[in-house]
Amino acid sequence: MENENVIEIRNLKKAFGKNEILKGINLNLKKGENIAILGQSGTGKSVLTKCIVGLIYADSGEINVFGKNVYSLTTGELEEIRKKIGYLFQGGALYDSMTVKQNLEFPVRRTQLAKNKKEVKELVEEALENVGLLPAINKMPSELSGGMKKRVGLARTLILKPDIILYDEPTTGLDPVTSGEISELILEVQEKYNTSSIIITHDMKCAEMTSNRLKLMIDGVFYAKGTFEELSNSNDKVISAYFK
Repeated sequence: MENENVIEIRNLKKAFGKNEILKGINLNLKKGENIAILGQSGTGKSVLTKCIVGLIYADSGEINVFGKNVYSLTTGELEEIRKKIGYLFQGGALYDSMTVKQNLEFPVRRTQLAKNKKEVKELVEEALENVGLLPAINKMPSELSGGMKKRVGLARTLILKPDIILYDEPTTGLDPVTSGEISELILEVQEKYNTSSIIITHDMKCAEMTSNRLKLMIDGVFYAKGTFEELSNSNDKVISAYFK
């Protein structure tokens, strides 16, 4: 069902000591939908995504992924959920001592996705073709540009064919042309695989290109939500400040 929620978050709260980061977050992500979350650094955007995959445990509230409460799962059940969620880190998070090929082989072998070397090879080559980087298969991360590292990071995420992808600042540190290419790639992935994605970003162009809906996070809560057009035309001075 296209309108089913793959992620449902209810009244999520998280503090580190006396510092309240999330102050009651509510969010529904539908199948095949991209939601971009905007906000300044330190507002809790990345903390939210880490809560979704169980890397950080919230103090209260509820997170349901594919209809299952993340906090009621056993370790094994949580691992099964995580296999369906791809996470693209800000810097790509590639293993420096491994070639591009080895970086992509690692999650395949770890999850036993392929039965033999031939299947591993096919999955690696398909993932690199999807991001236009098959010629870089034997390069080391140190030989790649920032944009290429992001692409390899995305290929490593796509190789497990996730239903959900969490993008953490996918265009940070990239020039405008490369940022546009990454944004287009996010759209291509959504269209080709019908993925559902949460895109954490400061990049307004990325948000405009990739999102079906936007949420603006300010001081640990969602201050506003809507399409890019709706928010960019808002008369609220707090909201309009982000679109200047």
